[in-house]
Amino acid sequence: MNRLLSLLMLPLLVLLNACSQDTSTGTTADTLLINGNIYTVDTLQPKAEAVALRAGRILRVGTTTDLMAFKDDSTEVIDLKGQFMMPGFIEGHGHFSGLGYSLINLNFLKTSSWEEIVQMVAEAAENAKPGEWITGRGWHQEKWTSTPDRSVLGYPYHDELSAISPDNPVILRHASGHSLFANARAMELAGVSAETPNPSGGEVVRDSRGEAIGVFEERAMSLINAAYDEYRAGLSEESKAEEWYRAIELAEEECLKKGVTSFQDAGSKYFELERYEEMAEAGSLDLRLWAMVRHSYDEMKDNLEGYPKVNVGDHFFTCRAIKSEVDGALGAFGAWLLRAYNDKKGFTGQNTTPIPEVKNIAQLAMDHDMQMCVHAIGDRANRVVLNIYEEQFSANPEKEDLRWRIEHAQHLDTADIPRFREMGIIASMQGIHCTSDAPFVEKRLGRERSRLGAYPWRSLLDEGVIIANGTDAPVEDVDPLLSYYASVTRKRADNDFEFFPEQRMTREEAIYSYTLGNAYAGFEADFKGSVTPGKVADFVVLSHDLINCSDPEILESKVLLTMVDGKVKFRSEAF
Repeated sequence: MNRLLSLLMLPLLVLLNACSQDTSTGTTADTLLINGNIYTVDTLQPKAEAVALRAGRILRVGTTTDLMAFKDDSTEVIDLKGQFMMPGFIEGHGHFSGLGYSLINLNFLKTSSWEEIVQMVAEAAENAKPGEWITGRGWHQEKWTSTPDRSVLGYPYHDELSAISPDNPVILRHASGHSLFANARAMELAGVSAETPNPSGGEVVRDSRGEAIGVFEERAMSLINAAYDEYRAGLSEESKAEEWYRAIELAEEECLKKGVTSFQDAGSKYFELERYEEMAEAGSLDLRLWAMVRHSYDEMKDNLEGYPKVNVGDHFFTCRAIKSEVDGALGAFGAWLLRAYNDKKGFTGQNTTPIPEVKNIAQLAMDHDMQMCVHAIGDRANRVVLNIYEEQFSANPEKEDLRWRIEHAQHLDTADIPRFREMGIIASMQGIHCTSDAPFVEKRLGRERSRLGAYPWRSLLDEGVIIANGTDAPVEDVDPLLSYYASVTRKRADNDFEFFPEQRMTREEAIYSYTLGNAYAGFEADFKGSVTPGKVADFVVLSHDLINCSDPEILESKVLLTMVDGKVKFRSEAF
């Protein structure tokens, strides 16, 4: 049985299992959702009006009239009033604690100029203690409406920032997370001077005189990060833990109000994974987390005992994957390309992690029966990762259905697209990245590379490749409706700029990529991702029908209700 046929059979197997267990006549539901327009993502029963729940699981799916037979005096009835309901969105690639911290620190995602950012930092500096670091994230020089007067490659000089924060080191991370901006005080603490060399896999951006302007790309960020880490080391463990748990609380709230019921975390340290596991066992997670370990080979080689951890806390936490990377981001000139950038002559990007290191980590994943997930954005990076995977698969032919993933897979050479299908590789791609990056992709890559290989969803889907959708939060807003809109229109929401629409997904494909596709990508399609008897009761109710509404109405859609494990976790005042 091939991989896709196996996936299509899952709803039938779950249905048969559920019917044999707990849906006999006379069984009562603890919750009924009735009078709905339910899109199930289940090919055996694509549409329904009502769902009966018991103990956090789906008991039966059908018409309102039929399911009222499962009601007794103790049953809670939720009238959907004809609204659109579907499986809860699964964030297929994000950074959970990073999302939380972005809600604590300065957030520049919605800024449109360097002046706005400087003003926000100035306000923070007024309230900061001397020596306290000011942190923020979300700026992107390609998305500003104007270029600063003094700039290098569109990046401003640090002068204005340094002038308004002379006593406070400042570290402002690029939206992609692949570069940062530092003020003079931060560079002074980091020991950065005209003589500071570029580290392997990174660049200190300098002007024609060799002076650092304040921008540090890829591995060069380690220079500033080291100084910031030294500052953090002086804080109490109690205060750092308190801040972390607050960030997680904020991340949960942000996800639930936007209809996200599961989150695939793209790289956490051991201490975070241990905390997630403890929270899951204590029943204190409000959504489901699926996580990747993110450490160096040396840190992991003797520290994977007990992994993978699967379905901890009744399916609320799983860590069955390892994360690595081979390049950076296109916006920060870090994507590793087969041919040079159009707007940075002779430069082909950055190989950020030595290939022998990535190969060693891939061997660890194979040895410990864990999924390998590698960040690759440029076409050269994707080819290198595919080659590493092919080498591992050839050396271990007895291991099948591994579902190894390439995270982002944004820019592909057309010759490599069939290789995803041939090896069963998951293309973990974020719809919103396409339209967010669209204004500068052609400038970076030229028209032909952009047309044929930039976010080539249609080409991948036509090959039978599974696409796992998401947002890469906090790189982008975690809102799945924005990413869904980008996936089905390839248009920017702010100005309707359209990026090679022939690579669009259909409405059904995009919902699948955000539900059952993501569940499949994490080996979790047997218990979530569709409204199917026996599966967990994770749903989102929306104000518009995502299958049939107009394109503009997608952006007008509101989350009315979010349910996880049969419990309402968010309810709009409008519902």
